[in-house]
Amino acid sequence: MLKVSVANDSSGRWIENSIRYSVSEADGSDAGAELVLARLAELLFVETLRLYINGLPADETGWLAGTRDPVVGEALALLHRQVAHPWTVGSLARRAGSSRTRLAERFRHYLGEPPMEYLTKWCLRLGAEMLQSSVKSVAEIAHAVGYGSEAAVNRAFKREYGGPPAKFRKQRRSNGVASSAKNTKKARLHG
Repeated sequence: MLKVSVANDSSGRWIENSIRYSVSEADGSDAGAELVLARLAELLFVETLRLYINGLPADETGWLAGTRDPVVGEALALLHRQVAHPWTVGSLARRAGSSRTRLAERFRHYLGEPPMEYLTKWCLRLGAEMLQSSVKSVAEIAHAVGYGSEAAVNRAFKREYGGPPAKFRKQRRSNGVASSAKNTKKARLHG
């Protein structure tokens, strides 16, 4: 949950007016209303997030606070846009317009870990999501998240998740089926 004040600036007033508009359009009877509301919801989310980030105290740390720092924010944007790129601290620092030392210090200050450790965890998190939501092979997922081989992603997955990607996929899917079956049973009992 994000708490923002909408009374103090033009961005806040835009958010407030957009929410009022969304409520008035909620019945969806006008042509294109569903599309307008979907896009407006995305814009509202982004603008609310921007307002929240800009209102964080100067000494705040964490991922959101890091996006506000020019060096860390640029590095995060690069890592997220080009996850499969063969990044090094040096190449990331050059692209973020910083020295390696400054990038490493700022990144550790805001995120509590070095950039390459963050990238490894991010790649594995993306890989885990792809394993659960797609039928892509482990080799395809490894390539998509920047690992040069299936063996490399297998080793990284074992370190982070305690087992290989195929086992992770099987467990998550069987847990999802079991959870879905429980929810269906509850719905029948209460419905």
